[in-house]
Amino acid sequence: MKLIRRIGVAALTAFGLATAVQAQPVKVGVIFPLSGGAGPQGQLLVKSMQTMATLINESGGVLGRQIQIEARDDESTPAVGVSRANELISAGVSVIIEGWNSPVTLAMQPVISRAGVLDITAISKADPILSGEGNPLAVRLNSSNSQDGAVIANYLANRLKAKRIAFMTQNDAYGNGAQASIEGELKKLNHAYEKVAEEKFPFTQADFRIAITNVRAANPEVTVAINASEGLGMPALIRQARQARLPGQLVAAVGAIAPRVISVAGEAANGVVGADIYFPDVEPFASNPANKRFAAKMQEMHKQTPDKFMA
Repeated sequence: MKLIRRIGVAALTAFGLATAVQAQPVKVGVIFPLSGGAGPQGQLLVKSMQTMATLINESGGVLGRQIQIEARDDESTPAVGVSRANELISAGVSVIIEGWNSPVTLAMQPVISRAGVLDITAISKADPILSGEGNPLAVRLNSSNSQDGAVIANYLANRLKAKRIAFMTQNDAYGNGAQASIEGELKKLNHAYEKVAEEKFPFTQADFRIAITNVRAANPEVTVAINASEGLGMPALIRQARQARLPGQLVAAVGAIAPRVISVAGEAANGVVGADIYFPDVEPFASNPANKRFAAKMQEMHKQTPDKFMA
């Protein structure tokens, strides 16, 4: 009888320990710019992940464990991103979802890979992200510069039939890669054109008046704007281009015209051409049950309609 009692106590103790382990949350690290020009969009990304975590947790979590979001600000700076990645690794996260700026993603990749933590790049577009050099098991959710370049090149060549093209390009891995992809795709299409102007600028720039003056003097038929600063740089570029009466069509890189860009740029955004991969109220997403649940929860929790970045 004593032996049976001891076995029963041991079994209950083991069950209690197992339950305690199962009850521990799944820590998900999130690294995006939460300050600066991309800060507002980064904050919305965190809110969207908190929303999705809530939906999953309300449905029982992951194998009975709740998801816990651990968010960090990379300040759009590679060195800061590496520091934040190390913080989250030390905190015991199971996965890190990161990446607004390609240079930050490329800096973090080897650090996260060496730690054996799953690394999911959400937004950053530079093609080397999936090269395997920084992380042989890299995962990305967004379209790449190569895919985007084909879309823009096709529009320039076959819809606009543009012969005089100018570029205003963010001077980093993302921007330079995006421009190179567009030009490469134009070459594949055997489209003859003249690059009449090319202006480069840092991610943090908000004053484009001199660059726009230079482009305006070249009298382009089309100006391609490649700028990932959704909260500051891109809206400023659009407003200043309108104020300077930049000739021709202003075409934004794929994914560069988020709802926030339009709201900040105001009426100056009228007529700007862009493209993207997700709109919550357009098919096939509008009738998708999972998308409808997510969009409704975003409205309930944060009074926000999700855009491509949040989705």
